[in-house]
Amino acid sequence: MITKAIEDIKRGIAEAIDMERIEVLVKEYFKNGKHYYVKAGFDPTSPDLHLGHTVLLQKMAVLQKYGAIVQFIIGDFTGMVGDPTGKNETRKKLSREMVLKNAQSYKEQVFKVLDSKKTEVVFNSTWLNKLGANGLIELTETFNVARMLEREDFAKRFKSQTSISISEFIYPLLQGYDSVAMKSDIEMGGTDQKFNLLMGRQLQRTYNLGKEQAIIMMPLLEGIDGVNKMSKSLNNYIGVTDKASDMFGKVLSINDDLMWRYYELLSSLSMNDITTCKENVANGKLHPKVAKENLAIELVARYHNEKEANKAKDEFNNVHKKNELPSNIEEFSIVGSIWIAKAMVECKMSPSTSQSRRDIKQGGVKINKEKVSDEQLQLQIGEYILQVGKRKFTKLRVI
Repeated sequence: MITKAIEDIKRGIAEAIDMERIEVLVKEYFKNGKHYYVKAGFDPTSPDLHLGHTVLLQKMAVLQKYGAIVQFIIGDFTGMVGDPTGKNETRKKLSREMVLKNAQSYKEQVFKVLDSKKTEVVFNSTWLNKLGANGLIELTETFNVARMLEREDFAKRFKSQTSISISEFIYPLLQGYDSVAMKSDIEMGGTDQKFNLLMGRQLQRTYNLGKEQAIIMMPLLEGIDGVNKMSKSLNNYIGVTDKASDMFGKVLSINDDLMWRYYELLSSLSMNDITTCKENVANGKLHPKVAKENLAIELVARYHNEKEANKAKDEFNNVHKKNELPSNIEEFSIVGSIWIAKAMVECKMSPSTSQSRRDIKQGGVKINKEKVSDEQLQLQIGEYILQVGKRKFTKLRVI
């Protein structure tokens, strides 16, 4: 059982620091029932989680099966500072109201994956507010500027003379102090968080905690474009709160190679079953689209239910195989003739008229199933079915 637990924990991870300690913690649980604490922090910078976030959540759920109590830290304090990881400029500061609103949304979403009975949801303002000026100065004395500038994103910005705020230097220290306050045994994060994760390990040593947390780093999940990491800002994400039909369609849109990465990092199937599935696709026993549909059904069922998953599959097939319209199409009414690009914005099919024009140029826009080529088209009085790409449909009434 211990061997199986370690195999499950190691599956899909990018890097582990002090795996030996993790194995000891798991063995202690099986022998003596002793729980250990796994920390992961999420800054509530947007209201919804996406499947990229769930790569971490699912690994945390695995650890819960093998004795872990998850410390789900909502960074309501650090979220207002802003994590500089991967940023080429100073991040805009969020208001406390927005952070708290997003935090509540996170709390409602995480238990779609985590076991609520084995999860402690905590806000890092609880201890960081208590630090005060003296505590913050003491914290900054634990690290020096030269070490901070060893960090790749800081080094690049310093070299290009791009602004780096003092608060951005403080952010890794604050995240590291979370590990001191929570006395974490393991901290988890993406591979881009290595600097911050190591900070927690060092600060536990500096503050004489008597232990140094082990670290598990998970790979960054590529978005549906197959190039960049999943991100709302890049609009290549699959949201946990996406409608079942949208989630299903987005999974079907990923390329065949990326499908296997999604299987490994997101599916609950065993690696043996995934390997068999992959072999069946390679030798022609299973069509890749069927494999992709099976993955989509699994994910939609997880975040909605099985009935919604099967309904989403039927809907997808009706639209894409039978060339039928979706059963539920949002309707909009507009008074007076309107430019097609503006109509797309008004109907929430595009964020801007410039994006609308790009979609038209690329042949991605249809009206009543006919492709639109005229960027200056004026829609007169009547009813229209607008379509952008394969998944966006709207019924527009011009009156």
